[in-house]
Amino acid sequence: MGNWVVVVQYYSDTYRTEFIRRGLETEEQALEELRAAVHTYLPSKHVVEQWRQVYRLAGQESYLVVIKGRLTKWECSLRVAELISDTTDPSAPERARTEGVVAEDAVPEDAAPEDSAAEDSAAEVSDGPQDRIPPGY
Repeated sequence: MGNWVVVVQYYSDTYRTEFIRRGLETEEQALEELRAAVHTYLPSKHVVEQWRQVYRLAGQESYLVVIKGRLTKWECSLRVAELISDTTDPSAPERARTEGVVAEDAVPEDAAPEDSAAEDSAAEVSDGPQDRIPPGY
């Protein structure tokens, strides 16, 4: 089972996130499914579509879709996502934590201790995704 999904997010009395497709093996497969979904996705079975506008967000593979039904107008955003951590499955990939992480630069021997401390704190902030829920939350 793959780690890529296609999701849609919209507001309808509450903010909602739905999975359109799960278990896709590659990002390319997910993007292909995403591009197909922007032309076919309906947020409700009761929507009788009159027209649809699809906007691609600049610099991203993410779309804003506006659907005009008979009675309402829906605005939703569709995008792909990769599973990077799963506490129910320890074998889930954690590639995002290891990909793109550059080995720490060596600190020159003549560097002042406060310089290396500042670099360490900057590295801690920028290393990896910052999407973890803090303990006790």
